[in-house]
Amino acid sequence: MRIEALQLENIRSHIKTTVSFSRGFNCLVGGLGCGKSSILYAIDFALFGDPLRRSYDYLLRNGADIGKVTLKFVQSGKPYTLHRMLRRRGGIGQDKEQLQFFENDRLLASVKVEAVAEQLEAVTGFDKELFREVVWMRQERLKELLNATPRDRQTRLDQLFGLSNYEAAWSSLAGFQREYEGEKKSYERDFDVIGRNRLQAEYNKAVEEFSRAEIELEDLREKFTQSEAALHEAKFRLQSLQDLRKQTEELGKREAQLQTNITNIEDSSARLADEIQRKKLAIKNFEERLRSSEAKEKSQRDSLRGQGLKSDQTIVQLRQHLSALGKQMASVGGKQEAVGKEMQTSQKRISSLTTENRCPLCLQDLTGEYKKGLLERLYEENAARETTLGELQKRFDELEKLRGTIDSVVLNLQSLVPQMEELRRRVSDEHESLQNLSAELREKQQREKTFRGQLSVMRSEMSKFDITELETARTLRDEVFTQYSNVKSRLETVESRKKDLMLRVDELKERLDSAQQKVERMEKIERLLGIIDGIRGAYRSIQPKLRSEFITYLQRVVQQVLDGLVGEAGRTLMIKIDETYSPLIISEEGFEQDVSNLSGGERTLLAFAYRIGLGQLIMQSRTGHGLHMLLLDEPTESLGREDGSVDRLAEAISRLKAIEQIIAVTHSEAFAEKAEHVIRVDKENGVSRIFVEK
Repeated sequence: MRIEALQLENIRSHIKTTVSFSRGFNCLVGGLGCGKSSILYAIDFALFGDPLRRSYDYLLRNGADIGKVTLKFVQSGKPYTLHRMLRRRGGIGQDKEQLQFFENDRLLASVKVEAVAEQLEAVTGFDKELFREVVWMRQERLKELLNATPRDRQTRLDQLFGLSNYEAAWSSLAGFQREYEGEKKSYERDFDVIGRNRLQAEYNKAVEEFSRAEIELEDLREKFTQSEAALHEAKFRLQSLQDLRKQTEELGKREAQLQTNITNIEDSSARLADEIQRKKLAIKNFEERLRSSEAKEKSQRDSLRGQGLKSDQTIVQLRQHLSALGKQMASVGGKQEAVGKEMQTSQKRISSLTTENRCPLCLQDLTGEYKKGLLERLYEENAARETTLGELQKRFDELEKLRGTIDSVVLNLQSLVPQMEELRRRVSDEHESLQNLSAELREKQQREKTFRGQLSVMRSEMSKFDITELETARTLRDEVFTQYSNVKSRLETVESRKKDLMLRVDELKERLDSAQQKVERMEKIERLLGIIDGIRGAYRSIQPKLRSEFITYLQRVVQQVLDGLVGEAGRTLMIKIDETYSPLIISEEGFEQDVSNLSGGERTLLAFAYRIGLGQLIMQSRTGHGLHMLLLDEPTESLGREDGSVDRLAEAISRLKAIEQIIAVTHSEAFAEKAEHVIRVDKENGVSRIFVEK
């Protein structure tokens, strides 16, 4: 895992801060209380969300209601982003609605803390415990393992290495061992297990009795089936004869009823035949009247055709035509009146010209020739008007004649059309009534035929019944029933005995099977107890061996790191790590000394080397890969620049190339000088600011 960027909003003294990190040795440097450690706390909160203390007071800025942290990191070449938020609601708590974990832009988990933790562990390989114990070296806990008692140190590191699981498994197997031993003893005292031979003899005897009962039962079942069939046949014969007697009695009643029905149908059919004849005469009368009316209608429409009109016009269309003729006649009359007035005017002008030589229009004097010509023109115009009047009068007479013809037709059709419609309706109704009557007559005739057929069948059936056959069938039924009852009683007795025997056989079989299962279980438990003894012995032997391997590797790694930290100028420190993971100092004379004899600076260097070695080994054993990221909080405790210990620590850290990214927080300028990337943290007016120096 490699952190690329961290965004803070209202986290302690950081109002809005973005910190970018690079591969290699990153150093956050600044004075006390400037907000350096807050960045490490924010990384821990972004990853796991749990507070380091009882509450989140150490994270959320005073006076702020919301705090946000966004962490961007790379794992196995893939970018990931984690969003977490704090919210003040009375107390301070995590706002789970804003919890989100992304791979690129794909949401892996959100809202649920457990789901995010599960996805984070699947991606990075470590959980909160590994991170806080191995990846993040906090200032106050750097020497915690060195200062612990050997027993506490061994217990704690066995848990981190996973060796404590072997102890837990050894203890758990002891409980299983006791349970199996108790179960085995209970089987050894079991009554059926001890007396299996006696139980087998009882079972064999019960099986023999059951077989004999089953053979007897098969014979009885065959007899019962035969007697049951005979009884069924006798009952069926008796019931058939009884039913036949009832049917015969019922047929006698139905015979009289059928005879009555036939008589009624004959009377009804005669009445229907008379009614049908009357209907036919009525239909003939209506059809003759309809034909007469249709002939009259045809005559009227022929008169229309004689006038050059369409004969199939309706009364409405004829009335519209009459209205149009009236308008035409009015138009012709108007024209006649206009021509007449023009002739009167022209006649007055002729009279005036005859007596005077003055123009009747302009009152100018006229010469003889002009007067003569004017009179001739006026006479000609009047003659033309007389011709026009004659033509108009002829047109008017034609229109008047046509209107009279149409008017007469309309009047006649007005009475004929409703009359014909009524006659057609009456004819249709009478035909429908005739059809209904005819259908009813056919139906009654069919019913009469059916009744006569039923009557014939009834009389034939009634002749089949014989009372002596009924008495014989009743006697036979009683005899067969007695035989059936005896066989059934014996069958029920044997079946009950067989059922009891079957229950006894099943019980004995179940006890035998249970006893056999208990024996097999007891043998299996004996094998399991042997296996458990072997596994417990293996757990007891493997735990020290694994611890010895871990200690050998740890001692080698710690010595290598410590040599790099001390350098050539410092005092050579040779260490040995015992079975409790306790580091010891080997003097030049070869004596083992406790680390309490070291100076404060040497103890800090040893603690750092010890934690680096543990981190590499624990990460390798728990995740399958080494320690790729390291967070250091003030690692220069008890170190001074005068003896070069700070410089050696910084140089040694810069040489830890196996760790892909190291992020250290320090107030030591000398320590920061050795870092590849320096980020300065200052604080002004209670607000932290970030400056990248290199």
